[in-house]
Amino acid sequence: MKDNPMIRNYSNDSDTEANFFLGTEIEHSPARGLKTLFVVGVHKFEEIKKILDDPFVSAGGAVEHIYFGANMSFPRLAVNDFENWSQWESMIESALDAGYYCTLDIDLSCAEGLLESGLTENSRFIPMISVKLPYVQLLGYNATIKIDDRGFESTNPGVWCHSLHNLMDRAKFTAWSEYAKDSKLC
Repeated sequence: MKDNPMIRNYSNDSDTEANFFLGTEIEHSPARGLKTLFVVGVHKFEEIKKILDDPFVSAGGAVEHIYFGANMSFPRLAVNDFENWSQWESMIESALDAGYYCTLDIDLSCAEGLLESGLTENSRFIPMISVKLPYVQLLGYNATIKIDDRGFESTNPGVWCHSLHNLMDRAKFTAWSEYAKDSKLC
């Protein structure tokens, strides 16, 4: 079993660490099916643009979507951690300004900080809120996921409860084996 979230396989390389890799978005988000550049960690947009302009990367069609925070590389940042948030925001805003759809994969604990960034105001931005729930299948048929607030009548109009069984619909499932189809770039 792999405990390090950065360890994964690629179709063209046995080395499991990468800063950039290329593939089709397979997760069930608005970008599903788009040719995607996956970005691990923070980089200057000029470096990302250089990769996007590479003839190998654009072979078979241009990249339409950039997935930031790939391989669980977005750190758990506090709401007021301006220095770190601004690096990510700058990189993603540059990609949005260039016309790309952009996903940012963040842990649930970072959702409030994301709202401070203003990225969610762009219609091409896809916040991917990652909720880690190990051994989810052992929770039983009656398990319920509650989308709550930080306090009673604090920021949301109420709460939403969803049957975990219904949320785990096969049509929304992506098997780990699907992730090995991406090609490592560097």
